[in-house]
Amino acid sequence: MFSILFLACAVYFGIRPSAALVPNKDYAARGLPEVSLGTLHRRSYFYIGGAYVPNPNGASPILAGQMYVEHLTPSAVSRKLPIVVIHGNGMTGTNFLNTPDGRPGWADYFMAQGYELYIIDQPSRARSPWQQGVDGPQMMFDTLTVEQRFTATKRFNLWPNAELHTQWPGNGSRGDEIFNHFYASIVPALSLNVEASQKFKAAGVALLDKIGPAIIMTHSQSGQFGWPLADARPQLVKAIVALEPTGPPFKDAIFPPFAAARPYGLTEVPLTYDPPIQSPSDLRTVITYSTTNFTCIQQVSPPRKLKNLLNTPVLVVTSESGYHSVYEWCSVEFLEDAGVPVEHVELAKVGIMGNGHMMFMEKNNLEIAEKVIQKWLKKVIGN
Repeated sequence: MFSILFLACAVYFGIRPSAALVPNKDYAARGLPEVSLGTLHRRSYFYIGGAYVPNPNGASPILAGQMYVEHLTPSAVSRKLPIVVIHGNGMTGTNFLNTPDGRPGWADYFMAQGYELYIIDQPSRARSPWQQGVDGPQMMFDTLTVEQRFTATKRFNLWPNAELHTQWPGNGSRGDEIFNHFYASIVPALSLNVEASQKFKAAGVALLDKIGPAIIMTHSQSGQFGWPLADARPQLVKAIVALEPTGPPFKDAIFPPFAAARPYGLTEVPLTYDPPIQSPSDLRTVITYSTTNFTCIQQVSPPRKLKNLLNTPVLVVTSESGYHSVYEWCSVEFLEDAGVPVEHVELAKVGIMGNGHMMFMEKNNLEIAEKVIQKWLKKVIGN
């Protein structure tokens, strides 16, 4: 009877439940919300940003740089701010809809908490079209890279703590059904982070101008997009949840080559510093720690402040076993020195063990959403 009424309501109101999800009867026992049937919501989409550019084929102009935005509205919106969800490198917004093994994703969880969601596909990726002859070169993660860095890190043990990874569903290797589902969702992405950053900033600012104040949630590569977005629209970005954001400052780590990167600290594009800078070379730096595959570089004292982020609360979340566990503290220290009000939650230190870089897809994904993300949002945003 419930299912008949559920479907009838969905048809009448034009609302659909999320795709079939595998129930987990253990939620209640762990003090977590039951969302295994999906959260009743309305789904729509739109495109934002972009510009008409000359057609490389010589025909009439084409549109490039536009960004796909999926808008999910729960049947009962109870939170005053929506969440803008920005996926990481090689990924799309589908990361947050459900997990590769069919369990509820963070989209259902946060809608169940009353949040509207705007889930994007980065410009020049997936449903945000890459235009040949206009957009820059692309890269694609191969299966070995995905296994080593995200899904089977215990087997490769490339950094300290990698062996502690236990929360990925399945064995994390090519041929495993769950891995195959996940890898099928990975898409080509822009090779150059500076191009990706510039295109996202343009489209992201247009999105905020359209929807108004919001919470920004970033993951991995898109961590470097959140800071410029708050810098450009400090009155509209009310909080940033940064899930293992790109870092550390100024130089790549863990995976060679250890090239110079993020010349503005944690970004490829300019940020507003106080005292002002004219170029990245104005940021005077010093090495504070160095080991084989990681060098921590910070501003010299007294450090310049990130003028437009001084009132933006930030939560940085680090897994127990992911490669960010090696250096995330250095990124957090950079933000603290720059005056950003940042809280760093290392999952293992709050009793959430075994997670890796794709924590929002892993077996305890809802525990992280409930006990870390939502707990922090209630503290800094309220209702």
